[in-house]
Amino acid sequence: MQPKPKEKPTEFNLHGETRVDPYYWLRERENPEVLEYLAAENRFTDETLAHVEGTRETLFEELKARIDPIDSSPPVRVDNFWYYSRFEDGADYPLVCRKNGSLEAEEEVLLDGPALAKGESFWDLASTKISWNEDLLAYATDTVGRRLFTIQFKNLTTGELLSDEIPNATGSMAWAADNQTLFYTTQDLETLRWDKVYRHRLGTDVAEDVLVYEEVDDTFNVTVGRSKSKKFLFLAAFHKERSEVLYLDSTEPEGAFQIFCPRGGTHEYSVDHAGDHFYIRTNHEAENFRLMSCPISDTRLDVWEDVIAPREDVLLEDFEVFAKYLVVAERERGLLQVRVQTWEGEEHRLEFDESTYYAGLSANPTFATETLRYAYSSMTTPFTIYDYEMGTRERTLVQRKRVLGDFDPTNYRTERLWAKAPDGVSVPISIVYRDGFVPDGESPLLLYGYGSYGSSTDATFSPNRLSLLDRGFAFAIAHIRGGEEMGRSWYNDGKKLEKMNTFTDFIACAEHLAAEGYTSPERMYAYGGSAGGLLLGAVVNLRPDLFHGMVAAVPFVDVLTTMLDESIPLTTSEYDEWGNPNDRTYYEYMRSYSPYDNVTAQAYPHMLITTGLHDSQVQYWEPAKWVAKLRDLSTSDNRLLLKTNMDAGHGGPSGRYQRYREVALDYAFLLDLAGKL
Repeated sequence: MQPKPKEKPTEFNLHGETRVDPYYWLRERENPEVLEYLAAENRFTDETLAHVEGTRETLFEELKARIDPIDSSPPVRVDNFWYYSRFEDGADYPLVCRKNGSLEAEEEVLLDGPALAKGESFWDLASTKISWNEDLLAYATDTVGRRLFTIQFKNLTTGELLSDEIPNATGSMAWAADNQTLFYTTQDLETLRWDKVYRHRLGTDVAEDVLVYEEVDDTFNVTVGRSKSKKFLFLAAFHKERSEVLYLDSTEPEGAFQIFCPRGGTHEYSVDHAGDHFYIRTNHEAENFRLMSCPISDTRLDVWEDVIAPREDVLLEDFEVFAKYLVVAERERGLLQVRVQTWEGEEHRLEFDESTYYAGLSANPTFATETLRYAYSSMTTPFTIYDYEMGTRERTLVQRKRVLGDFDPTNYRTERLWAKAPDGVSVPISIVYRDGFVPDGESPLLLYGYGSYGSSTDATFSPNRLSLLDRGFAFAIAHIRGGEEMGRSWYNDGKKLEKMNTFTDFIACAEHLAAEGYTSPERMYAYGGSAGGLLLGAVVNLRPDLFHGMVAAVPFVDVLTTMLDESIPLTTSEYDEWGNPNDRTYYEYMRSYSPYDNVTAQAYPHMLITTGLHDSQVQYWEPAKWVAKLRDLSTSDNRLLLKTNMDAGHGGPSGRYQRYREVALDYAFLLDLAGKL
């Protein structure tokens, strides 16, 4: 029997409208009645899918078997050491290691992940920072899943764990040049907004740490880092539409941070340093950003000069400064390009052969080098790291992620398609399928989308996806507005009062795939997580007939109620993504698409909805309420399942292998619906 939470109506009155929420009470996290309801939903899901338990286990073992049991990251040279992480066979968590001077040197284990995670149901390593003299390690871990990290310190010479311990941190931190001072950020314990920067000196009481910066604007967050040259520490206050950087000479940790360029308007910028200049990626009079520079002695905006002028059709995404070269990552017609130029102006682009792919800058910590490290992947090519000699243009393969088993990239095909949105805009689609696929409308297809925060969803490889492709599925990515694949305007046209474009773009992509025979509505499935779950929730209210089934992971579906509650994590800092519903214009627009508020009496497709009890970004009660309301109003007998991970947060389980159990559940659900078990 389907679980049914009690209705305890709560009224909300705003802008002359009364909304009644019968399930608002499900936010009572410690209420035994809430916990029992979530447990009942888990039991119902397990019972409903009991017949695919064997397939789930088969899939889990299949997914695990593709993963290199002794996987490692490519070693990166930083000063005197090569740093990397690696897994031991069967381990869920990595060892963080280094070697002195040469890759042939004896290995030094800096952190033993399996040992640190022992006895914990959840463990996450947020970040590690090595002191300038490479004798000290600061690292931040979380054992709950709400991204409240504790910073600890280790003496790498003696192996001693120092007594200094900093709670409720974010993982954003930077060492000063004295090897004794660490700057770090903390967060508000209620809203989880990154709001303060402190200075800690090793050996002193953490309670006496000096507050060096507090961000009082509740729409901003703050991080701390350092320049590639190490000469400066940067404190960056950021907002969805504006930013402000402060800087400090790293040899003067007790000095005062200076404002680089005051915040204002919709000015976004970031800064790095080389020689006697700062280099600034900025959208000042440049929607798609430009690269500018200024002397370190004068950072006023009116002295900034162009290094790369703004372009209407090319988005400047990232840059790296080297002694002899400038390297930029750019996006043109939805595809990433990497361009190398000398400081004298001679330039060339790296060449990539496939029609849809990902290429981007990798770890490049060394300033005085001729070697650029970059990453490449496509829907048929596993994640690959190359070293590229910028002078000779020679490329060396550093590492390609191994896919164990019988994987052969020549067995798969990838294409780039274009769908026409209702307003005439062309929306790109990346698709992959196994060789022999016939576009006759008879094959199942999983359509993925995100479309928020200007986050571009590139066409990269997934070893997990092979379990669907090898069983006859095609997989497609809808590069919808709200992302930044086609430039900054692509993002601006899918946020705030233009958000509906995100949803209609996705529908247009689904319709195009069906019209071209890649699938049909009876065989089409959709997947989205977090803001991608909002996408699915809005789309399924608009066009439930287009899909046979959906998987919505940690979905942001109660948009209106959440954005009206400033006590919830992320609310105030996201007004410039969704709008502030205290303004009636935004309230009415959000009300028009908020998935929870627009559930109606209609036939909804099969749906599997997942969440985490400790999720700090999308609270568990959003999907729980959504499922309850869908059960009330859906006119179909299709499956509607809620699965709550009671030990995890937004990212799901923390262990390397345990996360595959959730993937196996998603895939078994889809394969069962598609008749492909």
